[in-house]
Amino acid sequence: MKSLIILSLIILNQIAFSQSDDWANLNRYRQENLNLKSSLENENRVVFMGNSITEEWIKICPEFFTKNNYINRGISGQTTPQMLIRFRQDVVNLKPKTVVILAGTNDIAGNTGPSTLEMIEDNIKSMVEIAKANDINVILSSVLPVFDYPWKPGINPSEKIIELNSWIKAYSESNQIIYVDYFSAMVDDRNGLKKEYSKDGVHPNSEGYKVMKPLIEEAIKKLIAP
Repeated sequence: MKSLIILSLIILNQIAFSQSDDWANLNRYRQENLNLKSSLENENRVVFMGNSITEEWIKICPEFFTKNNYINRGISGQTTPQMLIRFRQDVVNLKPKTVVILAGTNDIAGNTGPSTLEMIEDNIKSMVEIAKANDINVILSSVLPVFDYPWKPGINPSEKIIELNSWIKAYSESNQIIYVDYFSAMVDDRNGLKKEYSKDGVHPNSEGYKVMKPLIEEAIKKLIAP
């Protein structure tokens, strides 16, 4: 009986470990990726890689993705190291023509521990380099303005977001990458997200996505124009 109990505990621990060990949430889109039809040579497939701002976009504006050949691979709460781990599975293996990367705000919030701006920048650079090595066009997005994170109040993120966006823009320009500036179109006088664009000051509502939509569409058009 004692050995049976020990064996049961070992099995339970293994199950718990396997469930908690998927730090990058590779299982989130695994089946959807398998079900996805192969990309045709003339198909302008676009993958949106990001966090909750990307993930919520398809929930609030599903037609934006279904009417275009856009694939949403956002996962709520994710930081750039998590996105980097799943970049091959959720972007490269889908063989898109273009990837749209929106990342960094959760790093600044400290969702997976303390992160310096240099660490965030290195992870973004690594995703770009992987994409380019696989002939995938890259669009880099600014981090949206935030005055305060509801789940991490008092860390004053706005200055770090401005500094990170300045780097993303400069890096994009020096590497012939299209940069999409959501920040300037959505910021208020406190360097936060305008109230009409969000309920919590972090995540866009339908009005917020209406501002973002034409900006990203214009960027994508530049890459798929004949």
